[in-house]
Amino acid sequence: MTLYGYWRSSAAYRVRIALQLKQVEFQQKFVHLVNNGGEQHSKSYEALNPAHLVPTLVDGDFTLNQSLAIIDYLDELYPQVNLYPSQLKDKATVKALVLDIACEIHPLNNLRVQQYISSELQANDEQRSAWMNYWMGIGFKALETKLAQTSGKYCFKDVITVADLCLVPQVYNAKRFNIDMSAYPNINRIVANCNKLPAFIKALPENQPDAV
Repeated sequence: MTLYGYWRSSAAYRVRIALQLKQVEFQQKFVHLVNNGGEQHSKSYEALNPAHLVPTLVDGDFTLNQSLAIIDYLDELYPQVNLYPSQLKDKATVKALVLDIACEIHPLNNLRVQQYISSELQANDEQRSAWMNYWMGIGFKALETKLAQTSGKYCFKDVITVADLCLVPQVYNAKRFNIDMSAYPNINRIVANCNKLPAFIKALPENQPDAV
C-alpha cells in the first residue's frame, strides 16, 4: 500500500493518522506541492490523480483519491480499529463534524486557493492573512459550539473518530498561519489529547521524511 502525499498537506495528514491508528504497513511517495511549479501537476502524477491534489492511495491495482474516501476505505478494510461509532445517530453526528471541517473550513484555505488569491487577485500577505482568519474563524466558532455538546476527551465522547483525524490537521494548519485559537477551549483540549497518542505523533508533518 502506497500513500502519495506531502508533509504539510492537511488531507494527507488525515490519512497518515488513520494508517497509524490501524497499524497498517505502507510506504510513502512524496509529491512536493511547491517545487518545480508543483509536482502534483506533473504528467506522471496526473495519471494517478487527475485532480492534481494529494493524497492518493494505491493498494495493489486499486487507486483512490480524496482523503475521506480513503479513510472510509481503510475503515472497511481494517475494521479492528473503528473510526466511526456503530450507532446510526452517533455515526451521523461524527460525519457532520467531519464535513464541518473537511468541506467548510479546509477548502477555503488550501494551497491552490491561496495561490489564486495571490496571483490572480493580487492579494498581498496581509490581505491573504485576513482571508484565512475570516474563514477559519467562522468555521472554528461553529465547530467549538458543536463540540461543547458532542465531545469528551475527543470530538465524540471519549473515542477517537474521523472527526479527530480532520480536526488535528486543521488546527495545525491554522497555527501555521498564526490564527488566534484562544477562543476555542474545546478544540484546543481535544487537539492536545489527540497529540499525546503515538499514532498522531508519528503522523505529524515534521515527523515525515519529506519535511523541510
